[in-house]
Amino acid sequence: MSDAPTYAVLRDRALVSVSGPDWRTFLQGQLTQDVETLAAGELRFGALLSPQGRLLFDLFILGREDGCWLDVAANRREALIARLTMYRLRAKVEIVAHSGHVVAVFSSTHLRESGDPDVLAGMSGFNMDPRLPPLGQRGYGDVEPPGLRADAAAYDAHRLSLGVPDTADYGDDKTYPIEANIDLLNGIDFKKGCFVGQETTSRMKRRGQIKSRMLPIVFAGPPPAFGAEVLASALRAGQVLSGVTGRALALLRLDRVEGASLTVDGRPVTVERPAWFEV
Repeated sequence: MSDAPTYAVLRDRALVSVSGPDWRTFLQGQLTQDVETLAAGELRFGALLSPQGRLLFDLFILGREDGCWLDVAANRREALIARLTMYRLRAKVEIVAHSGHVVAVFSSTHLRESGDPDVLAGMSGFNMDPRLPPLGQRGYGDVEPPGLRADAAAYDAHRLSLGVPDTADYGDDKTYPIEANIDLLNGIDFKKGCFVGQETTSRMKRRGQIKSRMLPIVFAGPPPAFGAEVLASALRAGQVLSGVTGRALALLRLDRVEGASLTVDGRPVTVERPAWFEV
């Protein structure tokens, strides 16, 4: 199989433009990621949480000369704009939808095996995915990279092969960011100071009170339905999230899956811990 990059236009992602004199200080108090040090052209991963510390929006932050673009799930863009506008108060900041599109560039062979960014070197307008180098690069606006065009499902399969959760796995205001591994995927800066939901997030990390995490499960055949129970004998050990043939993500009780024989709908499944998963 060729190592030539493959790219997909991610129609399920959309952009929000944040600008104005106060854009940095405004977002610094809202997001899990540090934006005070974000340079123009730099891409970081982060989230906006509820005051109770649950995950509302995962997002990428692309630094611009006059502000930033937020890359968020397309079906959540208006809700993100409404939430940020609610927090704006007297801050001099403009929050509007942006019409550019999101492109993911990836290689299903070389990058998966090595994570070497040089396979995508020389393409202007793209940044390595800040979550995990083997995911590839993300581009914004009207960029059109070289390579083989694929559909978003191919990129989704690539993501699942690396065991990385995405928006579809989180649910609305149900999941803590640490359960979704956002801390392990460079999405939380624990040194930046206060942000919405910071107290709960920091306490969970500091005290190790993390009972559940999202991990890949492997099995034979098509993926179970979203929400299907993972059982350790008769005990509920978690639930299935997004998946493809032979592989899915699941939110799992860590204390119930270690060394256990697991099943979903009567089928045996096995937990797989990715190389990047270190807790």
